[in-house]
Amino acid sequence: MGKYDNDVKRLLELVGGKENIQAVSHCMTRMRFVLVDPKKANEKEIEELPSVKGTFTQAGQYQVIIGNDVSVFYNEFTAYAGIEGVSKDAVKAAAKTNQNPLQKIMGTLGEIFAPLIPALICGGLVLGFRNVIGEINFFNNGTQSLADISQFWAGTYNFLWLIGEAVFHLLPVGIVWSITKKMGTTQILGIVLGLTLVSSQLLNGFSVSSTPADQIPVWDFGFAKVEMIGYQGQVIAAMMAGFVLVYLEKFFKKICPEVISMIVVPFCSLVPAVIIAHTIVGPIGWAIGDAIGNVVYAGLTSNVRFLFAAVFGLLYAPLVMTGLHHMTNAIDSQLLASPSKSTILWPMIALSNIAQGSSVLAMSVLQKKNERAQQVNVPACISCYLGVTEPALFGVNLKYVFPLVCGMIGCCCAAMISVGFGVEALSIGVGGLPGILSIKPQYYLIFLLAMAVAVVVPFTLTFIVGRIKLSREDRFGKETAAPAAADATSDSTAETEKAAAPAEDVKELKSILDGKVIPIEEVQDEVFSQKIMGDGVAIEPSNTVVTAPADADVTVVMADTGHACGLTLANGLELLIHVGVDTVDMNGDGFKLFVKEGDHVKKGQKLIEFDPEKIKAAGHPCTTMLIVTGEGSASGITMHTGIDAKAGDTTVISWQ
Repeated sequence: MGKYDNDVKRLLELVGGKENIQAVSHCMTRMRFVLVDPKKANEKEIEELPSVKGTFTQAGQYQVIIGNDVSVFYNEFTAYAGIEGVSKDAVKAAAKTNQNPLQKIMGTLGEIFAPLIPALICGGLVLGFRNVIGEINFFNNGTQSLADISQFWAGTYNFLWLIGEAVFHLLPVGIVWSITKKMGTTQILGIVLGLTLVSSQLLNGFSVSSTPADQIPVWDFGFAKVEMIGYQGQVIAAMMAGFVLVYLEKFFKKICPEVISMIVVPFCSLVPAVIIAHTIVGPIGWAIGDAIGNVVYAGLTSNVRFLFAAVFGLLYAPLVMTGLHHMTNAIDSQLLASPSKSTILWPMIALSNIAQGSSVLAMSVLQKKNERAQQVNVPACISCYLGVTEPALFGVNLKYVFPLVCGMIGCCCAAMISVGFGVEALSIGVGGLPGILSIKPQYYLIFLLAMAVAVVVPFTLTFIVGRIKLSREDRFGKETAAPAAADATSDSTAETEKAAAPAEDVKELKSILDGKVIPIEEVQDEVFSQKIMGDGVAIEPSNTVVTAPADADVTVVMADTGHACGLTLANGLELLIHVGVDTVDMNGDGFKLFVKEGDHVKKGQKLIEFDPEKIKAAGHPCTTMLIVTGEGSASGITMHTGIDAKAGDTTVISWQ
């Protein structure tokens, strides 16, 4: 009889049976299913299985979070179900067959913009800070800003534009690079093509509308003239140029003999792509982008703008769940490239973040005695208020439905206030409560009112409806006394042995890498950032060798991928070490594992070595997680973040 015999049998039934499983695989913590009909999966009952810590759907995969024992669970599941597991790449390929053409387009668009989001957020915060120090007249009876009265702040204001310009004016470089990365072609060619779109030799794209037609510089080829126009801030044109380059390179790679491909392919791909970009797709993309921007702007400034705002505010959260919201990034960027250099659309997106977060806040109050629910509610609410809504939408609001609807209603009300008064943002990327930093200073008070509505309305509605609709089990959790007693009886011998075993007097874990220690909430993976696996820390590494944080036994390893392992200390404290985000997709390329299951390791002993360049080339962050998955006899565990750590020397986790 297997360790998870009952849960394995029940999970197979709850996912719709063997006939509903198209493919299955696993990573360090999760079972990854591609289901023939995802609607047949009974999510609520699956999450109630003792061995399941949570579920979510991403990119066509239904993922069931198990934890460190996932490999054991997976082996028992595939053996019982009579299903042969497949590789992670095969699962991803199968997942795409579950998507319709629109989902595939939106998925591609999302994958193009996803690597750019950190830069957009950073740029948005920078421009928001510039707003505060240079655009708001706090001093001398409202006539001067901080930059006006201080040379230091004036210099800071000017200096910060260096970053803002790099992010928003030179955005086409990032877009074309991201397309080549996504499509698997040569990324440096994408960067070069992007640079030709924003070269200083060209008339700045933001100056085109104010430049008389006869003063626009041209390349004169005798038989034809081509306007020397830059595409700063242009999104559609950059995307079209990027795909031209990608398909040219793929074509020439296919027909060119290998012996001369290094010379022929780059030249025959890049040069025609640049020509086509400036003569055909660039002007077409500019026209399309302008048309989209003009239509949206007209809707946001017309006599029916309240209706437009109401509909957008009501539907934005469902758009996020379908992935269609990625299109708004392109529209917002296009609006920022318009003569107004601002967007009325982005403030509504920030308000949607706040509204959905407020629904979760109400659920957190209603379920304050449901410990399991709070493990999802609290981090989901925080991330939502900081501009990331997916954990709240998929983990809480969609699960109960009514919080989602209450958040949509609240956003609808707030959006009408924002658009009705013409609130404009100078940048995008900063959502949630910090979104006010991107707002033009003259609209601060109105936007604060809209934010208040986005907090109060969803919270109040969710709280009222929740008091009526939520069952006692939903609010207070399942009665666990009887199961706990049974577990205590069945495991009494093991517990007695554990208590009798002499535990080493270890009170801390040393850093597993050199680098910056950051809160686990900042990791770009909701399983870790929501602490579904447990609390811990993350490290942005500056070296490439992961070492043991303390003397411990190796309890689990990912032998086929080498990117993660689990440890258990003498006091029962269980740890998960996971190098990178989604690095399971690399199938071991770039990783070397130095331990095996059952080994005993000493503090500072080498566990894993990784190649950061390969991880980055695969499109993954190198952020490495150290997670406490079981506390053992430790208590009062404290995470030490915001520090620069030295492997083996710096304490990152401690306890009493």
